[in-house]
Amino acid sequence: MMDAAYTAPPELDRIKQPALIVGVVALALTIVGAFFNRDDFFRSYLLAYVYWIGISLGCFAILMIQHLSGGAWGIVIRRILEAATRTFPLGLVLFIPLAFGLNSLYSWTHPAADDHVLQGKAAYLNVPFFLGRTALYFVIWIGIAYLLNKWSRQQDEASEPKEVTRKMQDLSGPSLVLLGGTMTFASIDWVMSLDPHWVSTIFGVLFMAGTALTAIAFIIAMVVFLSNYKPMNEVIAGRHLNDLGKLMLAFVMLWAYFSFSQFLIIWSGNLPEEIPWYIRRLDGVWKVIAGFIILFHFILPFFLLLPKKANRNPRILVTVALLVIIMRYVDLYWLIGPQVSHSGGAMHAAFHFNWMDIVAPIGIGGIWVWYFITQLKKLPLLPINEPQLEGAIGEGEGHH
Repeated sequence: MMDAAYTAPPELDRIKQPALIVGVVALALTIVGAFFNRDDFFRSYLLAYVYWIGISLGCFAILMIQHLSGGAWGIVIRRILEAATRTFPLGLVLFIPLAFGLNSLYSWTHPAADDHVLQGKAAYLNVPFFLGRTALYFVIWIGIAYLLNKWSRQQDEASEPKEVTRKMQDLSGPSLVLLGGTMTFASIDWVMSLDPHWVSTIFGVLFMAGTALTAIAFIIAMVVFLSNYKPMNEVIAGRHLNDLGKLMLAFVMLWAYFSFSQFLIIWSGNLPEEIPWYIRRLDGVWKVIAGFIILFHFILPFFLLLPKKANRNPRILVTVALLVIIMRYVDLYWLIGPQVSHSGGAMHAAFHFNWMDIVAPIGIGGIWVWYFITQLKKLPLLPINEPQLEGAIGEGEGHH
């Protein structure tokens, strides 16, 4: 089995270069916007950044789950997952602008003298420690991703590929636990600490479910696209799409369960330091957006994916995947927007939309997609020496 048999299709280049051009132009426009409204720029940039780094993190988690569990569904998408994990260095570079906007985003950077809550959290919520923790997250993520990618390349040439497979399995177990911990703290640092008075013990798990859902939706969109061209049109079968569709349905339900659990716990507790967070998000336009999220992020995807035949239909799958990709951004907008748009300890947050909320994710996303495709084209689209590969593609011959 030759490497050349599984090289990326040239059609990817039709996406790669335009993505870079659009990304650079959109990011440049966003930077221009910073000179007119610094606070809005950092709000929009944080929103876009958290969204795109979430796809990398979600793919990272799914990659390690695949190493631990095996299965045909994971073999055919492994190289897509690995390419996404190799975007972490880009994620680190793209974080740098946020380091200059901490004063605009986080109220804990300039606590009031009479704010005893923030004073009590000052040992944790301070700029040097915040930046140090973020650096540590990326060191861990890049380090683990480097080893998994390195061994995956070695597996392609190894005379004893099962030994390399065992190394990746052995690393993935503890690393998945470590990833869960670092993602929890990252979500607390980057998003939850926007309101340093608010606490949710389930927020980290909710964030992880959201990133995994975004990642699997992105993976499905990529798989359906690649399955129109050689070599993947001879590999991707109905059972692969069925597995990925069921996985997306599972993450849709998991995300909905955690979201409702957080709401129910906080609402029933009715504590003065917790309830204002939801009151702001269930008022005015934010309430409409909340209903929009329930309908298009849970109810519609759930019922579209529920029929067995739907999970084998690439058109339905990619439609739901694109819907989820869009709604994940709306959900993050609902999480982040009211927090940085309300003043002081106000109970209500006026709806505030800025053109950079659209341009910033296009900018970061365009550059991310360009870098992702660059990484994807470096290796064969399938792990050619994987012991389970023959079984994984045994039902190939396309899905049409």
